[in-house]
Amino acid sequence: MKTLMVFDFDHTVVDDNSDTWVIRCLPGQTLPDSVKNSYRKGHWTEFMGRVMNYIGEQKVSPDRVRSVMETIPFTAGMTDLLTFISEHKSTIDCIVISDSNTMFIDWILHASGFHAAVDQVFTNPAKFNELGYMEVQCCHSHNCDQCPVNLCKRKVLELYLSEQSDRGVEYEQIFYAGDGGNDLCPTSCLRGNDVVMPRKGYTLEKLLAKLEDPDDNASLRAKVIAWSSGTDILQELKPAVK
Repeated sequence: MKTLMVFDFDHTVVDDNSDTWVIRCLPGQTLPDSVKNSYRKGHWTEFMGRVMNYIGEQKVSPDRVRSVMETIPFTAGMTDLLTFISEHKSTIDCIVISDSNTMFIDWILHASGFHAAVDQVFTNPAKFNELGYMEVQCCHSHNCDQCPVNLCKRKVLELYLSEQSDRGVEYEQIFYAGDGGNDLCPTSCLRGNDVVMPRKGYTLEKLLAKLEDPDDNASLRAKVIAWSSGTDILQELKPAVK
């Protein structure tokens, strides 16, 4: 029986939003209003496609984009937590479920040396086209009305758990660390023994506080423990690792 650590990425593993950090690679570090104002609620991935297209049009090279992304800071204590996970891979599986994209996350994890800590990354696929512009696609399609159109984290987690179960891998305990509104949906598939860890002062903590209300407790079985740094998560994870 193993332990599963599930991370969101932006404002969880890293202490910023990778999708807005990328704007630092532009000469003026800002987007024109025509791009800024094109965002539609629930359609962030399409918006990021336009952002990356604009960055490409400004002749910013893929190498420049990568070098900027590699400077995004990790959240306090997160490097210690990822080091612990990478040293205990026989008992801890670790996945990332994120609304960022494959290239940003791969670059950041490789540059920091933490790629080996993470078994799988579930996020929006990205690649450079023949013009050298990054294209971002939707992670998958789903019919959940609570989640953005490109990603339902519950669907990803349920599918992962079922595929692992088919391989004979069951998890004694699951820890889920996140910060945002789209991290609420997957908490409904956690069990009583599992732990959901919202970042203190962020949206997920507020949403979970409403769910913990005794009158509205149907969908949350997991224990809730808020965190401020990776050290807080590590304190909870350590005793679970046999």
